[in-house]
Amino acid sequence: MELLDNDAFLARLASLFESTKEQGTIWLTHKRFTYEDGDVAMKSEDGSDDTREYPCLLRATDGKKNAFSTRINSGQLPVFHAAYSSLLKASMSTLKKRDKKREKLRSEQTARRRKLMSDPAVIDGPKRGNGRKKRQRQVKLALKQQKSQQKFKEREAKVKVESAAT
Repeated sequence: MELLDNDAFLARLASLFESTKEQGTIWLTHKRFTYEDGDVAMKSEDGSDDTREYPCLLRATDGKKNAFSTRINSGQLPVFHAAYSSLLKASMSTLKKRDKKREKLRSEQTARRRKLMSDPAVIDGPKRGNGRKKRQRQVKLALKQQKSQQKFKEREAKVKVESAAT
């Protein structure tokens, strides 16, 4: 991971946003930077608060070949955040709004299908005469439910075997 100065980081981040405008994902992480001399305690040993100031480490990656970071000292943080937030606001305008109606409709359909497949099919009616077609549909539904439940059990068993292997 490449460590850049603040201005170069913002310029590379802007170009990364441009390259993933149509399709892609960007991960941004913020961390308090700790030094190499071990884990830093929040309070000093005498009970008083730690007066040292730690820089902030900001990383950006697209999960593929672009990965870079910058270290921001606490004195430069307000100026950097002003530039960083304006860049984020400008880049977030290309995001698509989620279609909640369609998502809700799909989840309701999926719930209905699951309920239909999990509830046992009741087979009633005469084998001959009035209601025969209805009974045939119920038998067909019961067979379909058995197949889907069997597939579900096979998938669960396969997932368990794969998770046990890893």
